[in-house]
Amino acid sequence: MFASIGLFREIPCPEATACLLPNCIFLHKPKEEDASQPSSSATDPVSGGNETVQASGETSDQRKRRRVEKADSILSAESNDSRRPIREKPADLARPSADDARHDSKSNIKLQQKTKPSLASSTRPISPPPRRNSALSNEIKANRGKEQQKPVAVPKSASVASPKRVVEESLNPRLLAQPPASHAIRAVILQKLHEQLKRLNDELAQSSDPDTKSLLLSDQDLIKMALDEEEKVARESPSVYSNVIKLRIVHLKKTKVTDWKEARIKAIKESTAAAQRGPEEQKAPKPIETGLTPSEELSIAPRLLSKQDGLQKFGYVIEPPTPAEIASAKEGVESARGWEQCDRCRTRFQVFPGRREADGALTSGGKCSYHHGRILRPSSTRMDATKAPSEVLYTCCNEVVGTSSGCSVADTHVYKISDPKRLASVLQFERTPPNSKVPAGKAYGFDCEMGYTVHGLELIRLTLTAWPGGEEVLDVLVRPIGEILDLNSRFSGVWPEHFATALPYEKNASHKAGNLQASTPSLRVVPSPAAARSLLFEHLSPQTPLIGHALENDLVATRIIHPSIIDTVLLYPHPKGLPIRYGLKMLVAKHLHRLIQTGGERGHDSKEDARSAGDLVRFKVAECWQQMRRAGWSVSNGIFYPPAAPLSAGDPTMCLGTAQEGARKRDASQMEDQGRHLPT
Repeated sequence: MFASIGLFREIPCPEATACLLPNCIFLHKPKEEDASQPSSSATDPVSGGNETVQASGETSDQRKRRRVEKADSILSAESNDSRRPIREKPADLARPSADDARHDSKSNIKLQQKTKPSLASSTRPISPPPRRNSALSNEIKANRGKEQQKPVAVPKSASVASPKRVVEESLNPRLLAQPPASHAIRAVILQKLHEQLKRLNDELAQSSDPDTKSLLLSDQDLIKMALDEEEKVARESPSVYSNVIKLRIVHLKKTKVTDWKEARIKAIKESTAAAQRGPEEQKAPKPIETGLTPSEELSIAPRLLSKQDGLQKFGYVIEPPTPAEIASAKEGVESARGWEQCDRCRTRFQVFPGRREADGALTSGGKCSYHHGRILRPSSTRMDATKAPSEVLYTCCNEVVGTSSGCSVADTHVYKISDPKRLASVLQFERTPPNSKVPAGKAYGFDCEMGYTVHGLELIRLTLTAWPGGEEVLDVLVRPIGEILDLNSRFSGVWPEHFATALPYEKNASHKAGNLQASTPSLRVVPSPAAARSLLFEHLSPQTPLIGHALENDLVATRIIHPSIIDTVLLYPHPKGLPIRYGLKMLVAKHLHRLIQTGGERGHDSKEDARSAGDLVRFKVAECWQQMRRAGWSVSNGIFYPPAAPLSAGDPTMCLGTAQEGARKRDASQMEDQGRHLPT
């Protein structure tokens, strides 16, 4: 059967000498034998057979018992056995006989053993099995003898780390989820690419200059370089894969050895510099070069305007609710008696605007235990059908979804309102009014921060920055309408001390708003969201582009319906479409090589977010202008000149985005006369 773990071998057997188990797991101390008594193991073995003689009077239970003769005496009597013992049984593990009569009966047993030929495996020394808890015992021994340890010289060969094993690859296209061409076509292209790389490497090897030897590539390096180049083109340019990779092969055919040598020197320098830099310094922030002046960038901006038609189901409000709808929403709130669902833990609780008369509480349900991180689902692959399902984790604590109630605790439950009718019952939506004081050619970066109150999510900070420069225009704290439940400081960056030390906003006061991350905030506070909206309307007209990320949240927080928006969520759409979207932090890191929202638990900075969204729009303006130049557009002194041929309705050179179709048709009709400005 299975080997015993030995957890009870130090505990005396409860049955003591009356134990009848042949292999008891408890401790049995050996009985002291009389030295004058002849050993019972002195009987000679019978060499003629394998049968043993059973003593009269031995029961079946006694027959199953372990033989109590000492191993040493038995082995000394077996002179014909050429086998060596594997290990000697400890004396303290031998079990005594039940009584003297039984011991006398066993002394008459004759052992018979058939002589067997000696095998090499029987004389091979066998190491003992590994002891359990060896790591713990080694640690205890090391701690006990630390003071007595002496430094021991380590052999030089032992200190040398084993070289990292290099995985060899064959000249076979790497597997992609969505290959741009068939495997046969990719294999032929890869073969041609490898031939040109090998040709240049062989010609470089024929050079008499000894310095070129360090620039040579091995056969495996050439294969890896060809695979990397082919895979990069296949991933980044799948629609024009064939053209791009063929142009690369033609370029390599025309490349001379001197040019290849310079390219190898440059590649080695870049790889060496990248290895010396830390992981955070691998990519420096990417400068945005549009090739246009700020006023010319403002002329391109209308091409990137986002259309809001059809986006109502994703949170965009394009029509203010009617008074009848608002009245219906208020009746529903009254009938619900303040019962809401927590936005964090999904618990049902009751909210008391104006505080409960009995104890002054704002909510019921006690404290809220929740996870503040997102749910991270593993990416699906084609092999998932043959594997066990992967675990879904929280990004905040890496706990499996459903295993705990939460890793964070808040004082109260909170809730969020998404229905425009209920939102309008707290503060009605307003369209951006015409404003003749706002000059043409203006655009602003826009971002808001929200906190939880008894009326749901309310505006607590409003930031407006100039575009494309990023200068601060407006940055104020906003006192919400309802009593504050939670400022959502982990994300909003607004803390109670900011409101406690903020001075009232004065329109003509000469003060400069500071950063909430600083120890002494200097932001001013306005009395209500309606007052903050009025300040915002002073800088806007219906034609002024508002730039931001996920602008539907900011527009809802300020209760504004604005027709001219540039939303980076729509400008950089997710392949799966709405409501799935890329985060602002990810977009900035990917396109601008910049890290934002690094404040941790101190929260975000709305000014940083507004400027980052504006920089993403500038990055898209640069791409748009490159497409226009390839189509034949030109600019001089702020005046854009269209190509000689009129633009077709489906011209692919028009800018990307979701709302460019209208701008495309406008430009086609307005740019027939050369020398006219683009519409602003």
